[in-house]
Amino acid sequence: METRANHVLVGAFTVAVVVFGLLFALWMAKALSDRNWDEFDVVFTEAVTGLSRGGVVQFNGISVGEVRDLSLDHDDPGKVIARIRVDANTPVRADTTARLSFAGLTGVTQILLAGGQPGSPLLRDTAVRGEVPRIVARDSAFANLLAQSEDLTATASEALLRINRLLDDRTVDNVARTMAHLEQISGALAGERESIAALLRDASESAARLERVLQQAESTMGGLDRSVAVVDRELPALIAQTRRTLSEIETLAGHGNALVEDNREAIQRFGQTGLAQAGPTLVELRSLLRQLNRAAARIEESPAQALLGGATTKEYRP
Repeated sequence: METRANHVLVGAFTVAVVVFGLLFALWMAKALSDRNWDEFDVVFTEAVTGLSRGGVVQFNGISVGEVRDLSLDHDDPGKVIARIRVDANTPVRADTTARLSFAGLTGVTQILLAGGQPGSPLLRDTAVRGEVPRIVARDSAFANLLAQSEDLTATASEALLRINRLLDDRTVDNVARTMAHLEQISGALAGERESIAALLRDASESAARLERVLQQAESTMGGLDRSVAVVDRELPALIAQTRRTLSEIETLAGHGNALVEDNREAIQRFGQTGLAQAGPTLVELRSLLRQLNRAAARIEESPAQALLGGATTKEYRP
């Protein structure tokens, strides 16, 4: 009897739990049905791989609804229309944007709503009565990556082909020979290390000397510039003085010409008689100069003998 009573209690408890669960599910369904929802059609111009009915719809990272249905646009099969249902309190405005997003690495796709200026009207208020408002989705980053993947693949393939052509046996041999030559050159440079160091020191000293020469040249050019400046200042006065001197010489020459013209007869008489008389006088004067030169030479050689008339005093030796 006690065992049967225990089974009855367990069965009654199980039935009660099931009934309570059914009542809770009905209550949740009623609560969800009583909740206000807004429906929108999100138009995608790309593949919606991973998106399915019941998918999550988020607004600025908060879950606000789900995907109710997926279909193709009858007018343009390249477009996919996803009907979503979001909470009526969600501020979906006329400038709100939508895009696909991958939830981690599971491949599950969700719809992300974002944006909308505070002053923009709500999208449901701008829609035509009886029509579901539409949101044109932007291309996702993954879709752009897939669109560019073909070009990237072609570029990578071409690059690999060029690398393969570059790394053929002939090129490898050339590279090996080049490396061997570089190794030889490195060894030769290592053997001439002291010579290279000496060359560098000489080059450094030459550069220092050249710098000093350039400094001296710069100083010389500065002095030359100052001299040129002085000449530039003094040149006009010098030219004027030269002109005055030339003018005076010209005047003096004119006076000399006039003087010669006035005394032409006296000059001719002097040339005929005075020069003839001056000839013997010049001969005697030349002879006198020779004698004076000889006397000066004797005095220079032996002053005492020249002054005492040729007598020399003998040296006294005790």
